[in-house]
Amino acid sequence: MKEGPDIAQIGALIGDPARANMLAALSGGRALTATELAAVGGITLQTASTHLAKLQTGGLLTQRKQGRHRYFTLADEATARLIESMMGFAASRGHLRHRMGPKEPALRKARICYDHLAGDYGVRMLDSLVASGAIDALGESLSVTSKGESQLKCIGVDISDLKSSRRPLCRSCLDWSERRAHLAGSLGKALLSNFFDKGWARRTAGSRSVIFSPEGERQFLSLFPLEA
Repeated sequence: MKEGPDIAQIGALIGDPARANMLAALSGGRALTATELAAVGGITLQTASTHLAKLQTGGLLTQRKQGRHRYFTLADEATARLIESMMGFAASRGHLRHRMGPKEPALRKARICYDHLAGDYGVRMLDSLVASGAIDALGESLSVTSKGESQLKCIGVDISDLKSSRRPLCRSCLDWSERRAHLAGSLGKALLSNFFDKGWARRTAGSRSVIFSPEGERQFLSLFPLEA
């Protein structure tokens, strides 16, 4: 009799190519319909519905109904971290599905991972916050310092509001393209939302890419220099 968690079930759910493509598409944080996910998976709507039911039963997806449509999202942040870390592991072992195309440079530069900033800019932001003393990093454990609270408040992110959330304030998330950590948790989400609200960056339709405006890029690079 075997004991402990059954990772084979999760592996089997994610291991199907169509389901893997759908999970990767949902890791951008957007809710998608079964029709949209069928197109991502390269399968029929009927087949997609079967796959989505399996993913939902397995605890990887959740759905909500709005009007006549049903929208699917990843179950939670833990699911997003799992998918992102698996993508990083696959990339580190050379398991790439296609040659580099025009979309990949933008994805590698800045993209959404569930609800926070990933890619080169996401890693740069965390590195800069650690280097400046705004965040203490002990292994994978991250915590905001008193200096960091003041620094972030000047940007427009009030840490006291985020501390009241049940969600972890800071979390390290392995970046699949950089293969290093970027900032997740409620602070990661708040910072990305702040960039969007200020008009520094925007999402790209049909992609996880985040595009910074010239002014937004200038402000971002100034706030988060490579060296403190």
